[in-house]
Amino acid sequence: MQHRTLGRQGLEVSALGYGAMGISVAYGPGDEQAGIAAIHRAHELGVTFFDTAELYGWGENEQIVGRAVRSFRDEIVLATKFGFTPDYGRDSRPEHIREVAAKSLRLLGVDHIDVLYQHRVDPEVPIEDVAGTVKELIDAGLVRYFGLSEADAETVRRAHAVQPVSVLQSEYSLFERDVEQVLPTLDELGIGFVPYSPLGRGFLTGTAKPAADYDEDDLRRRDARWQPGNFEKNVAATAQLTDLAASKGATVAQLALAWLLARGEHIVPIPGTRSARRVEENLGALDVTLDAADLARIAEVLPTGGFGARFVAGPRPVTE
Repeated sequence: MQHRTLGRQGLEVSALGYGAMGISVAYGPGDEQAGIAAIHRAHELGVTFFDTAELYGWGENEQIVGRAVRSFRDEIVLATKFGFTPDYGRDSRPEHIREVAAKSLRLLGVDHIDVLYQHRVDPEVPIEDVAGTVKELIDAGLVRYFGLSEADAETVRRAHAVQPVSVLQSEYSLFERDVEQVLPTLDELGIGFVPYSPLGRGFLTGTAKPAADYDEDDLRRRDARWQPGNFEKNVAATAQLTDLAASKGATVAQLALAWLLARGEHIVPIPGTRSARRVEENLGALDVTLDAADLARIAEVLPTGGFGARFVAGPRPVTE
């Protein structure tokens, strides 16, 4: 297994991680047993970076992940997140951070959290207060590394000045490029980057269906990329990428992950799946090498990303 370093504080993980959210929420009915099997297969194949959050089922996902990794917990890096409320508001007050961290430790069944992320920036709480609170948890040995999610460059700088940020996590894929404006700041400060939804919420697997074909509780039902007009354009683009991938003996998912891995040596995508077979397929991306001609062809197909906004309409936010 290839490894990469995230940040300058010593965080080393496998070059591909595993995002556990979909075991419990967002992509139709959850499947705990299949999710645990996928986690076990990922570990067998050398994955050392596993990602969860309080928000994913309000503790349910953390409990599943904790049970799944119990026998090899000391061999891996566990990441979780704070910052939401049950009504999908935001709360990063210091007392709430401490409360959530204590709960996550209990639900995961661990004595420390390897990476603690602020899940979303809270406009009501200065980021310096957030960073300072996580610093206290790090100093107490309850947390090892500090992460941010979906933060802009200025916020990253301000947090980093109080407590070094090891990693930023944001959506990034062939379909979603907005975070590229923040990447130079991460390079400057020596902060790693973790793309979530690296396969465009599953669109870049070649298995996408029209929005109406998904379950009511599946976020893709409300995602603009799956809506009529955008959907057809995204299917056509994915078909072209599939042809390119086939010419290299790869799947379109492997091509999409290889593209991310080629964007920088401190980038570690965390594709999620409830399928052990998909875990195996995703890890095959580590054997895919993209040359200049491949990258040029990808840029020709999707020069600025996919078709349709990444955020969904409705009462609930994207939960990653």
